[in-house]
Amino acid sequence: MALKEIKQRIQSVSSTRKITSAMKMVASAKLRKSQKQIEHLLPYENNLNSLLTNFLSAETDNLSPLAAERRVEQAALVVISSNSALCGAFNSNVIKQMNSMLGEYKNLGSENIKIYPVGKKAAKAAQKIGFEIENFDELSEKPNYDEASALAERLISDFLEKKIDKVEILFHHFQSKSRQVLTRETFLPITQGTDYKFAPANKNGKELNYIVEPSREEILNVLIPKVIKLKLYAALLDSSASEHAARMLSMQIATDNANDLLQDLTLQYNKSRQQAITSELLDITGASFGVN
Repeated sequence: MALKEIKQRIQSVSSTRKITSAMKMVASAKLRKSQKQIEHLLPYENNLNSLLTNFLSAETDNLSPLAAERRVEQAALVVISSNSALCGAFNSNVIKQMNSMLGEYKNLGSENIKIYPVGKKAAKAAQKIGFEIENFDELSEKPNYDEASALAERLISDFLEKKIDKVEILFHHFQSKSRQVLTRETFLPITQGTDYKFAPANKNGKELNYIVEPSREEILNVLIPKVIKLKLYAALLDSSASEHAARMLSMQIATDNANDLLQDLTLQYNKSRQQAITSELLDITGASFGVN
């Protein structure tokens, strides 16, 4: 490779390294913001879930229609991805799992399956296989409780009107900067179990007794929708933090690769330059001897 070509490649890789390094810093800043939002939400979510757990565990009859399990003839999938790429396997894992879930529901027929894609990547994948979708891109870019609540209310309404028999949600759960777990959970009907990450009733794990007014049924009718809305909002924040962590890691790897490539190119450039100088010196020396 000529010196000029090597020099151009060095300049190109240097420019790429600056971009990936800057993107890593941006992703890191956004991750810190998302983590703070999750940390602020977590105590409230745990206490609300704990309260609902105690109510549901004390019920012998199913007081809420939102907890009614029935034969699944129509299903809905809330699939949360990102709007942009450059975040490793983040989106490809979501799309692969979405296709797997659709395969499980294929006996229902595509007309009885609804997809609510949050994020352009999931929306594009759903459109590609023939589903009509709505735009929820803003929820992926900037999770907002009011918009998340509106989507949750719509799902609740469709479930109560029996337009949907089951709702599942697919998102990445943020565990650490280096680990994001693709998570599939049942959103509706609600169940007292791991799907809603119910916290213990108290530190001793014992049930708490409540004096309820006006009635347990009316309290549950208010409490359950609130928990469902919060669940969707928490999943959006979880996915957002996971996306930023995945992008930060991806850009770090890209920056490291660029550094390694720059070292190799610089070494190659120096060797080629040394060879060129040596060749010129030999030519000069040979020419001098020829003149004499």
